Amino acid sequence: MRADTRPSKDEYYLEIAKSVSLRSPCLRRKFGSIIVREDTIVSSGYNGPARGVINCLEIGCIKDQLDLPHYSAYEYCPATHAEENAIINAARHGASVLGGTLYLYGVDPQGQPVEARPCERCRRVIINAGIRRVVIRKEDGTILKIDVEEWVREDTELYKRRLAEVRGIEGEA
Repeated sequence: MRADTRPSKDEYYLEIAKSVSLRSPCLRRKFGSIIVREDTIVSSGYNGPARGVINCLEIGCIKDQLDLPHYSAYEYCPATHAEENAIINAARHGASVLGGTLYLYGVDPQGQPVEARPCERCRRVIINAGIRRVVIRKEDGTILKIDVEEWVREDTELYKRRLAEVRGIEGEA
């Protein structure tokens, strides 16, 4: 009997998210996301500006012009993130993402994979959407499965630390 050479479900869905990423008009990083519920893709999204808004592919990138690091200076970028767009697209079409898994894949301008780490804002959107798991491919090629409940705990601790820092600073004044 021949061994099963098919990719795992996580590898399969990550490859689809990779294809979605190729639609992104971003000059710096292209991210694609799909949301799967009960083994069915219910939505997809890639990073890019709001519908009808000009994009970097058409006129250039402010973050590149200012040489700003990745995962920062979001106020200079007109893009909605891939995770957000997948959730928004589900809402536009009445598809529930509750209890689903979000697959996220990223590539650099040369098409090489980059680790797709959801930012704090996207983590919160994912939490509030009721998505239970996020799957990404790490830079070393391994698959990382994230239980979204971990982010609830991390975000709570982060806020407590930041509040303590602010209070400590205020106490010095």
